[in-house]
Amino acid sequence: MRLPLFGARAMHKASIILRMVRQMRSETQQAIEAIRKSLTLLGQRLDVETASHRLEEFDAMSEDPELWNDPARAQALMRDRRLLSDALETYRAIAQELEDQTGLIELGEAEGDDEVVAEAEAELQALAKRAAEKELEALLNGEADANDTFLEINAGAGGTESCDWAAMLARMYVRWAEKRGYTVEMMSESAGEEAGIRSVAYKISGHNAYGWLKSESGVHRLVRISPYDSSARRHTSFSSVWVYPVVDDNIEIEVNPSDIRIDTFRSSGAGGQHVNTTDSAVRITHIPTGIVTTSSQKSQHQNREIAMNALKSRLYEMELRKRTEAIDAAHEAKGDAGWGNQIRSYVLHPYQMVKDLRTGYETSDSQGVLDGALDGFMAATLALDVAGKSRAEATAGD
Repeated sequence: MRLPLFGARAMHKASIILRMVRQMRSETQQAIEAIRKSLTLLGQRLDVETASHRLEEFDAMSEDPELWNDPARAQALMRDRRLLSDALETYRAIAQELEDQTGLIELGEAEGDDEVVAEAEAELQALAKRAAEKELEALLNGEADANDTFLEINAGAGGTESCDWAAMLARMYVRWAEKRGYTVEMMSESAGEEAGIRSVAYKISGHNAYGWLKSESGVHRLVRISPYDSSARRHTSFSSVWVYPVVDDNIEIEVNPSDIRIDTFRSSGAGGQHVNTTDSAVRITHIPTGIVTTSSQKSQHQNREIAMNALKSRLYEMELRKRTEAIDAAHEAKGDAGWGNQIRSYVLHPYQMVKDLRTGYETSDSQGVLDGALDGFMAATLALDVAGKSRAEATAGD
């Protein structure tokens, strides 16, 4: 017997809806499993019971009236307490929301309320993404990962093209930092002859600033139609990025005065009344390593302090590289800004593509990346570093 046309259509529509519901149920189950996996890793990293006892100890110590007799110790303790408290709160909040949303799904299904079920499933999808982000952050447990960071960008081969590319990179990292709520302070800048910048150095302050940015060290390659070429030809430009941690006050780095050369020079300004007419900028050269740090603020005394702190941080980072394989892999020697040392390619013509050459992570949203959407690249590199470290540990244990 042949079904009426309207009956066949209704059955077809019902079949489509059933497949969609099954797919949604499958995706929801996958999200729940992903959240539980993230919670397991977070719990292992945190050791919830031990962390809870440790937080109680911090609370007791913070109530000691003599604590602030030593401001540095007090600040360090309060910082550690805040970080531990935030980690515990994050773990518990994810676990509670998972329980709440799965409970809502069960309630909605029991009462036949599809709207409640759909809203809870959407919340679980969003929670899975947040839990994955927190899982990655939990892996930032290197000795200096939580520290503030210095970021240097230098134009490579290519003249005006590379100077313009260096300026684009500087804007990209500033945008990324601002989106994360980090504080960005320019330490020094050298303008290009026609456009862009030859070099720039920033101090970026915020929790895990170094941990996230450390994977950005290396050469970045740009392919585009040049706005400076009257023939509208395609050009390839290179600029290098160098990232190293700000050394905490409680970490002592000794610098032998005989190992450094301090030069003062007139910093370049914007012209007119803004030109710096005194030799206030400071350049410090560490002779044994060849490391050079500069600062070009208004005060020469301040510039000496900033440049010396940057030098100590560079020396500390070198020591970290010797001791930590993961950091060593992320911070290969600077080298020349050219083909042999590149970590990422940004192609704007003839197609749109940004690809990391270490992880294979890529996106066609090149403008989004240049506007600071870098988290995906950083997360992929971090995951690769962790996987490599795990394999190394497993091999060592055999």
